[in-house]
Amino acid sequence: AGVLGIYGLIVAVILNGKFSKPEATGMPTYSQYNGFAHLAAGLCCGLCSLASGISIGIAADAGTRAVGAQSAMDASWKKMGFTGDAGGQVDSSGDALFVGTILIQVFASNLGLYGLIAALIMTQTEYSCASN
Repeated sequence: AGVLGIYGLIVAVILNGKFSKPEATGMPTYSQYNGFAHLAAGLCCGLCSLASGISIGIAADAGTRAVGAQSAMDASWKKMGFTGDAGGQVDSSGDALFVGTILIQVFASNLGLYGLIAALIMTQTEYSCASN
């Protein structure tokens, strides 16, 4: 999840290079179109990173609790005398829940990457004000 902040930094550096100073006559060259496009790019990257961070946190919390409950349940079953192997019919190592949790977190982190890609696309549009 630490890379989500880097995505915002990348967008900020790109947007900083897109700003333009007014001409010598005082006429602005940075148009409202550019301003709103850059605002949308920043909001897109920021809100997608926020959604990604929240979803990673929720998935990690639920997954950690489920894996802990599963291992506690396995330990209590072994104390009662159940082996849990179903007579040798099931060949499972018990890591399926952990792997599923990691996959959900990976897919949730892609939300921030999609926000970065959309923000980069929005920063490439440009319109300059023409002085009359």
